[in-house]
Amino acid sequence: MNNQSPPAYLRQLAAELAEAKPMRRGSVSERMVKCSKPGCPCGEDPYARHGPYFSLTRAVQGKTHSRFLTPEQALLARQQIEAAREFRAALEKYWEGCEAWADSQLAGSPTGSAEEAEKGGFKPTSKTRSSRKSRRS
Repeated sequence: MNNQSPPAYLRQLAAELAEAKPMRRGSVSERMVKCSKPGCPCGEDPYARHGPYFSLTRAVQGKTHSRFLTPEQALLARQQIEAAREFRAALEKYWEGCEAWADSQLAGSPTGSAEEAEKGGFKPTSKTRSSRKSRRS
């Protein structure tokens, strides 16, 4: 087994990912609403609607959770959501780098080359059989 240390760029990415920062999933929406009070101009004029009202929405275990935010909180939540997007992008780069490192270890493996693996040169050691019976008429 090849136990070489990770490449420098992976160590750098790991250090960046390890820096804790406030981030969140979800989205912030802004709404203008009409109130349905008789005689209120918001019912007739779209530019007279009430608001803006901000809400933070995200799914938790398959259920949508929302909460109202002040304009200041909405700005902060948007920054936190952007930080989460950047984190996920950096995490994806880290995964890709780790897979490239793993591929380089396979290429140096005495049991076969990366070229053989790409060509499908490795054969499975056993065949699994379907538990379903074939339907013959």
